Amino acid sequence: MAAELHSLDALLAARTVWPAGRGTRSAQTGQPTGHPMLDAALPGGGWPPKALTELLLPADGVGEISLLFPALSRITAAGGRVVLVAPPCIPYAPAWQAAGVRLDALDVVEAAPADALWAFEQCLRSGACAAVLGWPDTGDARLMRRLQVAADSGDCHAFALRDRRHAANPSPAALRLEYLSDLRAWQVRKCRGGQVPQHPLRLTH
Repeated sequence: MAAELHSLDALLAARTVWPAGRGTRSAQTGQPTGHPMLDAALPGGGWPPKALTELLLPADGVGEISLLFPALSRITAAGGRVVLVAPPCIPYAPAWQAAGVRLDALDVVEAAPADALWAFEQCLRSGACAAVLGWPDTGDARLMRRLQVAADSGDCHAFALRDRRHAANPSPAALRLEYLSDLRAWQVRKCRGGQVPQHPLRLTH
């Protein structure tokens, strides 16, 4: 029994298991998203720190990067480094700059599909990045859990931009948002440490 308790304590300390009934709002302050309605709905008032956030998308280019721009701008302004791992298209630098993201704090890692997940994990673990965006196309919860653990150990915001078909798969992500094209709104599908909002959120700056 003592060994089992020690194992559980280790898991809790590593944040690979979330203790039900223990809120995190007061313990961990989130990175403000720049969208007041979303901040009000999330524990900690923003993107969860040291954690994996999933954006579940019907297609690339539905506004997912614009959703992240305010936080990425704030992160780079504070001296943090943002890394994009194997993005599906070349980032349009003028748009990122116009959104307030410091280009000298933005890196793009080119990787083949077979190597992209590994590169994503290594960037998260490095301790050199404040936020890492990746596009993992896997339904393997074990591999996704590695990203969550890496974000925690590297004290990094991890954003996984994924096809919405993965919404049916279990996920260790602290936060899952799905974009609903017909409503032009984001639905919170999972929100560790808080209540999931019942209604989709139509976000405006």
